[in-house]
Amino acid sequence: MSHSPTTPGAVPGRRTTDATPTGGLPYGLGAYLMWGAFPLYFRLLEEAGALEIVAHRAAWSLVFCVGLLAVTGALRTLRPVLRSGRTLAVLSLGAALVAANWLVYVYGVNTGRTVDAALGYFINPLVTVLLAVVVLGERLRPMQWVATAIGGAAVVVIAVGYGKLPWISLTLAATFGLYSLVKNRVGRTVGALAGLTVETAALFPLAVGYLVVLGATGAGVVGVAGADTRLTALLVASGPLTAVPLLLFGAAARRLPLSVIGMLQYLTPALQLAVGVALFHEPMPPERWAGFALVWAAIVVLSVDGARAERTRRRLVRA
Repeated sequence: MSHSPTTPGAVPGRRTTDATPTGGLPYGLGAYLMWGAFPLYFRLLEEAGALEIVAHRAAWSLVFCVGLLAVTGALRTLRPVLRSGRTLAVLSLGAALVAANWLVYVYGVNTGRTVDAALGYFINPLVTVLLAVVVLGERLRPMQWVATAIGGAAVVVIAVGYGKLPWISLTLAATFGLYSLVKNRVGRTVGALAGLTVETAALFPLAVGYLVVLGATGAGVVGVAGADTRLTALLVASGPLTAVPLLLFGAAARRLPLSVIGMLQYLTPALQLAVGVALFHEPMPPERWAGFALVWAAIVVLSVDGARAERTRRRLVRA
């Protein structure tokens, strides 16, 4: 998933003057519905290993992004990014984090742990709050501490029930939270498409090198005799399928208030949970339901506190 402290590409507090509660809703819904349906897509690719899928995703995303920049006449937006060593370094770090996130996500979905992946994106806002304290030195409001404590209790409940830490959930939340933090450092100066182009360009040599090795050894599913044409086409499609929801999200973020974006973000893990339970028939023992219930309680506390803080801020601005 690729993808603002809580959602890929978002810049906290940044809104155009035409932001309305509904103006960007179709874009936002399109982005989050696509991200929520990703488990169905990756299951179609499970014949390929997680590393091969991610390598194709990085390679074809770059091809798609460069092509789109060329068609729209926006290649020039890359110049200031490529001239800034600091920006390149930050985006390269972001590339490493998003690659790790993609890898763990695909591995989770294709090994029957889609529910664990959904949990990771549910707890991501709580991880973001912790990163704000640890990395940015921010002070949390009391209700934010309460939400974080409830989230921690949820992880304990699930870990005790399983007999081990839900490492897929925690890794996805951590890598996505750190990726969002990195993107926030450059988000005000680098557009979503230009940023994704540079990130996938950083991954491109490793991705292509790995695919070449797979092809030479006959271990890959593409580029060898008897390769499945349908599977090859699906892997190539990973490029636009990575970029399109990000662009839809960018359009939504420019038109919707941050509060609406904050609520829409839970649509993706909710859909992933539904897919995991209803379509993939993954087990949901009582301790897992209890853990999810605690996470949802933490989300409610966090959302209510955020809404109150926003109302207070608006009153102060008017005053």
